[in-house]
Amino acid sequence: MITRRRTRQIQLGTVRVGGDAPITVQSMTKTDTRDVQATLLEIWALEAAGCDVVRCAVPVREAAEKLGEIRRQIRIPLVADIHFNYRLALIALAQGVDGLRLNPGNIGSRRFVMEVVDAAKDRRIPIRIGVNAGSLERDLLEKHGGPTADGMVESALRHIRILEDCGYPEMKVSLKASDPLMMIEAYRKLAVQVDYPFHLGVTEAGTPGVGTIKSAVGLGALLSEGIGDTIRVSLSADPTEEVRVGLDILKALGLRRGGLTFVSCPSCGRADVDLVKLARQVEDEFRGLNEEIHIAVMGCEVNGPGEARAADIGVAGGKGIGLIFRDGAVIRKVPEAEIVTAMREEVDRFLADRRAGQAQPVS
Repeated sequence: MITRRRTRQIQLGTVRVGGDAPITVQSMTKTDTRDVQATLLEIWALEAAGCDVVRCAVPVREAAEKLGEIRRQIRIPLVADIHFNYRLALIALAQGVDGLRLNPGNIGSRRFVMEVVDAAKDRRIPIRIGVNAGSLERDLLEKHGGPTADGMVESALRHIRILEDCGYPEMKVSLKASDPLMMIEAYRKLAVQVDYPFHLGVTEAGTPGVGTIKSAVGLGALLSEGIGDTIRVSLSADPTEEVRVGLDILKALGLRRGGLTFVSCPSCGRADVDLVKLARQVEDEFRGLNEEIHIAVMGCEVNGPGEARAADIGVAGGKGIGLIFRDGAVIRKVPEAEIVTAMREEVDRFLADRRAGQAQPVS
């Protein structure tokens, strides 16, 4: 069991972050926020993928003024991503956003910070302090000889103290770097100095291949130590892919339940089916499935039947055929070309039976 770090709890709309709240998965839209319809389509896809919180870029006034229209048509909390211009934060708050991503040290005088705090106080809108190794303050880069974990922590503490001095503890903190080791070190060092919830992320992680690996290493290391209250996987990909990877990281650590658990063997010379192709086809077939179910694709008679029997629905390959399992029992033998279709039929039947009370949820 993972023992979570003790933190304050904040409220992002209907979603709690920190304390004993479940760890949430966030993503960010990649559309121009001024294009309401395109932004809504992306957020609706994120909602369907299981995203808990969404963030939108707010680089100009026109984008800030569209946030209310967007917020009214989505079901998950909306966070406005603000840089430098405190007036955009005020507009975003007036539009009804649930959170701000804003570094108080970057928006001008203390008076500007207080204006934002005063506007946020009525609804206790949280502010995320987002430190990024790639945009540390010039004096910290000079002091530490470039981007370092110590510099990131020092930057975070600067921004934290500004909000504390304003009497506003409704905040969470992120310390993102493209280097997972630097990011891990920074979060560990800050974790023993403050009790605010942490938003985890390896920034600019890359394309889904390398980005998934770097995110799993960085986020997984911290989450396994109990550090982290909400996460984002930053990928050069469709944002729904970020959500899928984030959910998979949490499920791999036993920190999240629900949705699809998909396992497949790596294949070897014993396989009598094209396991790599079959696994990809089955995973693609059920990629958008959010109901809790365990699906297994196995390639041969050695480990295949045992692993497939441990799943709700599984298949073990044979020479030109597939043995379909449900709850540990073989229920069908089908030709290899019909495996995916048969898996879809049996998954649909399993879920229908569960909804009708004839099957028990996965323990």
